[in-house]
Amino acid sequence: MHALRPLLRKSLFNLFAASLACAALLAPRAASAEALLLIEADSGKVLQADNATIPWYPASVTKIMTAYVTLKAVKDGRLTLDTVLTVSPTAASQSPSKMGFRPGTQLTVDNALKMMMVKSANDMAVVLAEGVGGSIDGFSAMMNDTARKLGMTQTSYVNPNGLPADGQITSARDLGILARSFLRDLPEYEYFMHIPAIRFGKRVTGNFNKLIGRYPGADGFKTGFICASGYNLVASATRNGRRLIAVVLGASSGTARAVKAAQLLERGFGQDNLTWLRPSLGTVDNLVPVDASPPNLRDEMCGGHRKRPASDDDDALIAANGGMTGSASATGGEAQVTFFTAGLQPPLMKASELMASAPAAAEPVLVYTGPTRTGTALIAAVAADADQQAASKPRGKKSRVAKKPDAADKPKDAGKDSNKDTKTAAAKPDAKPAAAKSDGKNDAKTAAKPAAPKHAAAKHDTAAKPAEKPAASGDPKPAKPKAATKPAAKPANNS
Repeated sequence: MHALRPLLRKSLFNLFAASLACAALLAPRAASAEALLLIEADSGKVLQADNATIPWYPASVTKIMTAYVTLKAVKDGRLTLDTVLTVSPTAASQSPSKMGFRPGTQLTVDNALKMMMVKSANDMAVVLAEGVGGSIDGFSAMMNDTARKLGMTQTSYVNPNGLPADGQITSARDLGILARSFLRDLPEYEYFMHIPAIRFGKRVTGNFNKLIGRYPGADGFKTGFICASGYNLVASATRNGRRLIAVVLGASSGTARAVKAAQLLERGFGQDNLTWLRPSLGTVDNLVPVDASPPNLRDEMCGGHRKRPASDDDDALIAANGGMTGSASATGGEAQVTFFTAGLQPPLMKASELMASAPAAAEPVLVYTGPTRTGTALIAAVAADADQQAASKPRGKKSRVAKKPDAADKPKDAGKDSNKDTKTAAAKPDAKPAAAKSDGKNDAKTAAKPAAPKHAAAKHDTAAKPAEKPAASGDPKPAKPKAATKPAAKPANNS
């Protein structure tokens, strides 16, 4: 049997190479396919690679490099975790997800890193970039220089947070190299990669990486999403002293990427003694890059078919789509992979069930503005941030509550009969905007005035007033205006 092993290995390798060649002829590159990679952290050995060297938009997994460059500067003594940085107008102007601090707000490198890695705060990435590199361009040059030194030959950066930019490109291969380098070069700062949640003032934000606190042994890294990239995730887990790194690019939802990463990791940990039969894929550094343009998944990820705008904080459950969403079966189908619960004891759970379950209880890490504080000074700083939140909360709620009913009303009213009269409009205030538009006899101006709320929470409550006028002119229905207040409750609960 031992003598036959080399022949078997060679035959299987030739068969494997032939199948790859056929696949390349039939489909040179599936633009919408996902990129998947599984490697051993210590050795860099590749356990699985699908489209791993196709260029891809990184989105917020960019922040792994931002953290690497920042913490390398800390380790080299160019600044400390206690160094105080200032939020610039450029940082404050970044798109969400962000902390939303005003220009001039100060905070430490330590707190900015925690906010960036857990909340994926784009403004904090710029704060760190300006603090370390002097400017976004200066820091991007540092990121590119670091990528070149690490052997990330398919990567280029133009910003520190991964917001859409044509020149912001990487690959699953390069992200695997970066994750390995972080663990190797910065082990003392590894905890930034697996903080389960942060508490800022009264607000608790959980890590977007759904494996943290759910998948046994999960201990890193970062998620990312923009419309062009789909849902990305770099994840690591350790079991019995063996650490694996999984990279998933282009998944169809936040939950789908977590399930795919969990499936990859589980297969890696569960490989049997017949691994010698599989052809070696070498190490991650030796994977051959593909010269191509990154696929653009904008229409697939952010087209009109979505019920709500896609974002990195996507809680859509895979179970809602029969177990897997999109092309979630790319890793082999959920039915074939099950997981032990947190104690590694039966009962077994499916991947989607594991990701849909509540994360293990963990105390959120406190973050705050201002310089480093301890003891009573820290308590005072946290209280001050909470007070600031409370002072700005009503204004934020108004805008959200005012916006959602309008967005909800438009599709609901689009199919209404244009011949509905004011009597119907009084009974169903939701139909009033469409009725006013389609029937010139309705007084649209009069209807609009009461609907413009002095405060957003009263928007639908005031909608009862235009219903009373037609009632007074010959259609008395005293009970109907009460129904007009009902729609206000639903948007308020969803805000």
